[in-house]
Amino acid sequence: MSITEKWPFRWHYAIPAHKSLAIKSCAIYIELMNAKTNDPTAALKLDNQLCFALYSANLALNKLYRQLLAPLNLTYPQYLVMLILWEQDDITVSAIGERLFLDSATLTPLLKRMESAGLILRQRSRQDERQVAVTLTAQGQELQQQALAIPPAVGCAAKCDADSLNTLKLQLEQLRQQLHQA
Repeated sequence: MSITEKWPFRWHYAIPAHKSLAIKSCAIYIELMNAKTNDPTAALKLDNQLCFALYSANLALNKLYRQLLAPLNLTYPQYLVMLILWEQDDITVSAIGERLFLDSATLTPLLKRMESAGLILRQRSRQDERQVAVTLTAQGQELQQQALAIPPAVGCAAKCDADSLNTLKLQLEQLRQQLHQA
């Protein structure tokens, strides 16, 4: 049974077969929204927007992280870089950029500030001089112990159990992947 046979609504969108599941899901969402409310403009209401739900949740999450990271003198992007370096020290700028979905023009000023703060060192890679390697200083390594309290504090503030948060994280990762493929 096809999707059009399953739900009693008309397809207003011609979706090419090569388009991703995210785009198809979006069209289904819009059609369901319109069919549910019998309002063709329902999909344009702010409270019905997935993007606004993500945006406003991100604002709230960033506010929480700002408070939690203040004692460590880290910004949220700096914290993300530290998470990567605590996982694997001595990594290239380009590898950090790939993990964070950032380009080197965005990362370089961030890394310079972190180097000035004494958290990291940047130097030409020994394997490939075209690459810049980033390593933690002793101060950067010590910061990891203070940061251990952050993930549980976020979970506590979210008032969700670990399984619910992990499920949400997996769904968001899947959404990100589908949007990158769209």
